[in-house]
Parts: sequence; structure tokens; C-alpha cells
Amino acid sequence: LLRLNMVISILRTAFTEVQLQRQLIFGGCLFTRKQFCDVSKKTDEILINQFKEKFFSNRMIKFTDQLHFVNDNGENALPVFRIIDNLGNVVNAEMIKAFDADLCMRMYKKMLLVHVIDEILYNAQRQGRISFYLTNDGEEATQIGSASALQADDLIYAQYRELGTLLWRDFPLQSLMDQCVGNADDLNKGRQMPVHYGSKELNVVTISSTLATQMPQAVGSAYAMKLRKKQNVVICYFGDGAASEGDCHAAFNFAGTLRCPVVFFCRNNGYAISTCSSEQYAGDGIGSRGPAYGLNTVRVDGNDVFAVHMATLHARQKALHCEPCLIEAITYRLGHHSTSDDSTAYRSAAEIQLWQKSNSPLARLRAFLFNSGLLDEQQEHSLQKTYRQEVLNSLILSEKKPKPEIETLFTDVYDQMTPRIQKQYNELKTALAARENLD
Repeated sequence: LLRLNMVISILRTAFTEVQLQRQLIFGGCLFTRKQFCDVSKKTDEILINQFKEKFFSNRMIKFTDQLHFVNDNGENALPVFRIIDNLGNVVNAEMIKAFDADLCMRMYKKMLLVHVIDEILYNAQRQGRISFYLTNDGEEATQIGSASALQADDLIYAQYRELGTLLWRDFPLQSLMDQCVGNADDLNKGRQMPVHYGSKELNVVTISSTLATQMPQAVGSAYAMKLRKKQNVVICYFGDGAASEGDCHAAFNFAGTLRCPVVFFCRNNGYAISTCSSEQYAGDGIGSRGPAYGLNTVRVDGNDVFAVHMATLHARQKALHCEPCLIEAITYRLGHHSTSDDSTAYRSAAEIQLWQKSNSPLARLRAFLFNSGLLDEQQEHSLQKTYRQEVLNSLILSEKKPKPEIETLFTDVYDQMTPRIQKQYNELKTALAARENLD
């Protein structure tokens, strides 16, 4: 009898285990395996939809049972868009039709003017006539190509190598010289370093020396435009060095999440002062960061003025529909970082000469114009002579103007001087008067 009871107990246990294998408990309810699979599938669909909406901006995702780390470190980088090659030959016959003779010549004239200004003001600094200068040599196409694709009331946040954007909007040459000299007619009243231009009338925010600080500001301005339903965009220029700053990532993130009408324009010129690009980042340039932040991204040949123009034109259209964009323009800084720098300490003269001979944006556009019959050597020589004389005359006139009054150190902080600022001004006047008496 004891053995019989043991057999019955074993059979009962076995039967129960079989039942449990055929039935599964889910959410406090009893389901068959088929029912569980159906519920599990529906639950996955619900989770996927929740994940898409909550975490991945409605992008398609899937679950996987394979553990796999992602690092897109393959050989293929983002392509570089171009319309003409480095010899000025057309490689995109359709898009070149958008550029008539007048536009082509205006682009060339402005690029040539940037080059002439650079040459004269760089030498002026070496002669002690101005305190500081930054050249644009090798990056003229990034400035003129992008500026020519904007509307006059689009807002520009420049870094400090965007002289061409101001010239495209016809910023007076005399105002430019006044700023570099720092005289009484300087719009900044001598309170900024040279090349820190700005123009409220031309919608160009005054340049700041600090890297990347303009980027979150640009996004804020773009967000304000969005709230006011203005049909304009903000373009924000920055370099590969600024892309290593935290403000850059914050700006990208805000622009993507708030869907701001902003175009980020990165001049990747190979160097952040003395740090070459290969020492700054291990990924695929700056452009590869854009999609991660929800930015429409394109990489363009920064020495092809036509390609830069078309990329900016299309980016502007996207930005108008609150689709923020990132343009990475691949170019090369032919000059020193500034007059405080000697770039031969960290790169060879042979490297500079190679880029100068094979990939100068000015030489490339000149070749295109020569091939198209729009320019000849006599015209070019005449333009250079005219621009050189105009720039020299403006510089000489700026040097003859008086310096700003001491009072301007304290004005423009507020609309009117506050009592505290007035007190500081009075203290300075007293100190200066005492010094004059001692002299």
C-alpha cells in the first residue's frame, strides 16, 4: 500500500509539471503557450511604439538577441559634394546652370577683395599700425558661397574668419578699417579687438573671441524666430576647434530637440590653432555628429564656391521648415592662425605650398571664369590694382581719425549710465586729471 501511494504521488507530480509546461502564468492570468506568444508579440509592438516615441524620435527600431557594439569606423566617410573640381572644370552640369555671369563675377570680386584686405592688414599689423589680425586666406569660398545663398534679413553669427560674409552684404570698407584701427568712428568705439566686426543694420551679430559661445546664442535667436513665425533663418559659423567645445554639443542638441530654423556652418580647415584635425577627433569629421542630434547634414568641398552656395541654399530651405541643418565645409587654412602665431612650428612649408598650388578656392574660381570667357588677365590685374588702392586709402584715412573719448568705455552698457557706472566714470576722470597734473 505504501509503494502504491508513492507511485500515485509521483504520477500526480509528473502530471502537474506537464500541465505547467503547457500553461504559463502571465500578468496573474493563465494562458496557453499560443495565447502567450500572441500576447508577447502584441506587447513587443506596444513597447516598440513606446520606445520609438519616447527615446528615438519615431525612428524604426527592433529588439535583437545578438549583443553587438556599434562604431561606424569603416573606410567610407560622408561624401564631399562639389560642382567644379580643383582645376575649375564642371562636374555637375545641371547645378552650374543656377549661376549666371553676374553672380559668378560678383563672387569672384568679393573673394578677391577679401584676399587684398588680408594682405594689406596683415602687413599693417607687422608694421605696428594695427594691434592684431586674422587672415581668411584659403577659406574665401566658404564665406562668399554661404553668404550669397542667404537673404539680407537672415541673421549671421560669425566666429572670426568670416570677413566675406560682411563684404557680401556690402559692409563699408571704411567701417571695416575703422574697426581694425579702433578709432572714434568704429561702431564698437574701439572696445573690441581688430576683426571683431558687427553690424545691426546688416543683421550680423558682433563677433566674440571665445570659441563656440555664439552657437547656443544662435539657437536661441532661431527659436525666437520660430515663436514669432518669421520667415528667416539663423546661420552660425564655427570651426573644427569650436566643435570640440561643450557649447557646440549643447547648441546641436537644443536645435534638434526644439526644431529651430538654424544652419550650422562648420569650416573644417584642418587646424584648431596648432592642433590638427586628426588629434581632435577619431570619428568621421564633424559632419558625422549631425544625424545623432537630429540635424540634416551635408559635407561639401569648402573650396568650391558653387557647391558651398548650393548646400547653403538647400539648407536654408530646410531650416525655414524648422529642419535644422549642419554643413561641414572641408577647406584649408593657408595662413597662420593669427598674427600671434607661426604655423611653421607645427606644419611644414611644403604642406602649405601643396594646398596653395592644388586647392586654392580663389585659383579654382579664377580658372572656371577663364574657361568660361568671363575673365581675362587684364581684367584681373585691373581689379587687383583698384582694390589695393581702395583698401590703402581707407586704412590711411582711418589712421588719421581721432581715438574714441574715454567716456565711451562706460556707454552702451545700458541705454543710459546707471548711478554705479556714472560713479566709475567720475572716478576715472579724477584719476586721469590727477595724472595730467603730475605730468
